Amino acid sequence: MTEISERAFHSPGRGRGLVDALKNRYLLRLLVDKELQVRYRGSVLGILWSYVKPGVQFIVFYIALGVFLELNKGLDNYAVYLFSGIILLNFFGEAFGNGARCMVGNGALIKKIYLPRELFSVSTIWVALVHFLPQLLVLLIACFVVGWRPGPMQLGAAVVAMIIMVIFSFGLGLIFGVANVFFRDAENIVDLLVMVLTWLSPVMYSWERVAAAVPAWGLHLYLSNPITVAVELFHFAFWAPTLEGEWHVPPHLLTLWTPVAVVVALLFMLVGDLLFRKFEGTFAQEL
Repeated sequence: MTEISERAFHSPGRGRGLVDALKNRYLLRLLVDKELQVRYRGSVLGILWSYVKPGVQFIVFYIALGVFLELNKGLDNYAVYLFSGIILLNFFGEAFGNGARCMVGNGALIKKIYLPRELFSVSTIWVALVHFLPQLLVLLIACFVVGWRPGPMQLGAAVVAMIIMVIFSFGLGLIFGVANVFFRDAENIVDLLVMVLTWLSPVMYSWERVAAAVPAWGLHLYLSNPITVAVELFHFAFWAPTLEGEWHVPPHLLTLWTPVAVVVALLFMLVGDLLFRKFEGTFAQEL
């Protein structure tokens, strides 16, 4: 009788998480194409909705907050300041929200065949990036119009900000994607979190208002949020180079809080990957 090593067998329905997802790039591309085609099937505007939604958000926030509440006072080029934060938060909201729903949304496929399930989570990041790029193009045009003069440090800050948001939204999407398989209430929690984090981030107002309203430990807690750091890095990259005078970044933004944000985002991704690998073997049964 031929002996077969037990190492040749794996627990059914369980893979190596992100490693398997990255090795199946062809399947990833198919999933991204599927998500985009399904989303815009029967749509007249199609990908143009990537411009319409942030445009409407910008107009509403600019009029309600910038004009009526006069939050634009003391912030030159407030339109650039506002829009640079909006598009970053839109990316986070889409990547996080779709990541939390992707397992349930692809339940029929998960129950029929086996493929690396983390591919669904990775595909939501790529779909969010596809929608983010047109918004970034609009931001760049606006920046050049008002005299954008970035240096290497500002361009590097924009790249780091996107890396933080990709990792953080991916990690949260994994955690809530697992939770949503077992408890559908997770979807509603995600919507609440996106709303809360939007208003707790310095998108419509400056971080200096927070510093003036909370004690030092509260500001430190505020700056330990990866979203806050990413938004401020985007302001540093796109808004600050359009100003004539000097703009004061949060204390130790580049030397302390950016590394903290990277570490926090990586921890969330690690926890999400571990939870995903632990429970993905039961997804088919639960769905």
